[in-house]
Amino acid sequence: MIGFFNIILFQPLYNALVWLSGVMPGHSIALAIIALTVIIKTLLTPLYHKSSKTQRKLKEIEPELSKLKEQHKDDKQLQAQKMMELYREHGINPLTGFMVLLIQLPIILALFYVFSKGFELNLDILYPFVSSPEVVDRTVFGWILLTEKSYWLALLVGLTQYVQIRLTLPPLPQRLPKSDTPSFKEDLARSMNMQMRYVMPVIITVIASQFPSAIALYWLTGNLFAIGHELIVRSKAKKLVV
Repeated sequence: MIGFFNIILFQPLYNALVWLSGVMPGHSIALAIIALTVIIKTLLTPLYHKSSKTQRKLKEIEPELSKLKEQHKDDKQLQAQKMMELYREHGINPLTGFMVLLIQLPIILALFYVFSKGFELNLDILYPFVSSPEVVDRTVFGWILLTEKSYWLALLVGLTQYVQIRLTLPPLPQRLPKSDTPSFKEDLARSMNMQMRYVMPVIITVIASQFPSAIALYWLTGNLFAIGHELIVRSKAKKLVV
């Protein structure tokens, strides 16, 4: 498993970073990380687009989902079946967002493995066509070493994660009409939504603060890319409606 991880993820990412740092101004690894992040996110754009489209559709069918849940509240199996039928009818895959996250985790782990060793140039694992620069800049634009932790970068990661979640997460579930007191399911749905909006960015900030700045920079760049992508998709969707 470790050998598979090295060959499929670690070595390609390592070689990509070395090559990119060699062509970047000042042989900046920070710029190489940003460029590599943009490349990875661009390759994942179809998944991001599908995830964004899924979130918009979920917002559209929220009233139908609430009605369906109320109709079959006493039969969980039938309720789940009807929900899946509704998803299929509207071409929705509720696991799309999870797939995007699942794909990124191994990449983050591989980057962590690269920088946990100080990003020492290892000629043994360089591809024949990748030349090794003699000197590289291991700082975030002269600010902090990429191998060190940065609470400021972690804070930026958390803030941009909040914005991204705010843009992509469905609105807080509305209470069913004529319901004086919210049901347990409604309370649970609202609670989970609130936690995703406000608690998740805090958790991510804490996690990012414990990783090398290189990981935080990758995360920050990825968040900015996702925010930009969502805004572009929304802008195009509005033009189509008009």
